[in-house]
Amino acid sequence: MPAKRWGPEWTHGSLAVALTLAQVLLGFWLLGLTPTGPRLLFGWLLAVSVTAFGYYGYDKWRARVGSNRVPELVLHLLALAGGSLGAYLGMRTFRHKTIKGPYQVVFWCIVAMQAGLLALLVFLLLAG
Repeated sequence: MPAKRWGPEWTHGSLAVALTLAQVLLGFWLLGLTPTGPRLLFGWLLAVSVTAFGYYGYDKWRARVGSNRVPELVLHLLALAGGSLGAYLGMRTFRHKTIKGPYQVVFWCIVAMQAGLLALLVFLLLAG
């Protein structure tokens, strides 16, 4: 029985997580920082945004050369994992996924959910 192949969602998703974690670890090592809660969160958000930005550029390139694409699910999950800013900048920089209506609806729902969670967090922190 032949071995099962991973689909593109698993392949790109696993690679994206590995790239993001490598950036976080490399950043802490290069800067000589102790990984504390807020630093880890900031490091993750920065790294996943960089990864999302890169994936938008990579997917746009793949589209131009007519090759296999990055699944939209992976791009959405990168935004959901905290890379919304990098995803947005990638969309604008590479002019990628900006016209596709259903994609934009899901992306902006993710951003709205994250903004709501951020507002709730700020409220809870200020409330005491």
